[in-house]
Amino acid sequence: MILLLPILTILAAVGSGIMAGLFFAFSSFIMTAFSRLPPEQGIAAMNSINVTILNATFGLAFFGTALLCIFLAIISFLRWTEPGSAWLLTGSLLYLIGIIAVTVAFNVPLNDALQAVSPASPEGAALWTRYLAEWVPWNHVRTIASTGSLVAFVLAYAKLGAA
Repeated sequence: MILLLPILTILAAVGSGIMAGLFFAFSSFIMTAFSRLPPEQGIAAMNSINVTILNATFGLAFFGTALLCIFLAIISFLRWTEPGSAWLLTGSLLYLIGIIAVTVAFNVPLNDALQAVSPASPEGAALWTRYLAEWVPWNHVRTIASTGSLVAFVLAYAKLGAA
């Protein structure tokens, strides 16, 4: 188990980093570009992403990292007095709360509402304005949480390696 823990920590760092890059791209330029499109085009582009992102590669990175975080959180409690345990727990909680919980509670319901609206309708235009105002700040939370998770896992790995 001691030899496996550093490997799992690296994998959690990589998964958090992949998510950080994805969320950073949306926060820094993708959503800005979409907001400059007419509402029906912005809605269509976002709906296309929301459909195509549901694939095995994304699922492995997103949910695989979540499973690793659950495991590492449990291990951090069992090894609480060992070096790096607090960083393992921090990275895990940042990922599970700041990414998984925020996605499920805020981003996915907004995505579902966007998928259900007629893009060319007045309701679609109004929802698009609300969507941008609500979805983007929650994505910023995910960007910060995933970056923090990555840093925490790197610090955990450094402590594990020093032990």
